[in-house]
Amino acid sequence: MSPRGPYRRHSMQFKLQLCQDIRNGAIGRRDAQRTYRVSANLIQLWLSQFDRGELNQEEAEASVVAEYEGRIAALERKVGQLTMELDMAKKTPRPSPGPVNENSSIVTGPRIAPSGGDAK
Repeated sequence: MSPRGPYRRHSMQFKLQLCQDIRNGAIGRRDAQRTYRVSANLIQLWLSQFDRGELNQEEAEASVVAEYEGRIAALERKVGQLTMELDMAKKTPRPSPGPVNENSSIVTGPRIAPSGGDAK
């Protein structure tokens, strides 16, 4: 038996579809176990919930909506954080490039002073 690592979470939609497929005869329990790597006990639990009416389309849709709402809330928090960081960056003074000197150029650098003894 190979280790699977941390517990996996299955969406309500996945559980519902799997149970419907098993009950309709589209797939057998053993095939479902091998294909989706889900234990027999877990499939039995889901089938029991399905038979009692605890797994239905409304539950699946509500689960998806709740998941999306959680993701939206996380994204809204991130947007708020980034907005605050941007506002802070805008308010932080930038160092000035220094005094403008007509004897200097970005491309050529400082100009060489004329040579000669005519210093005034």
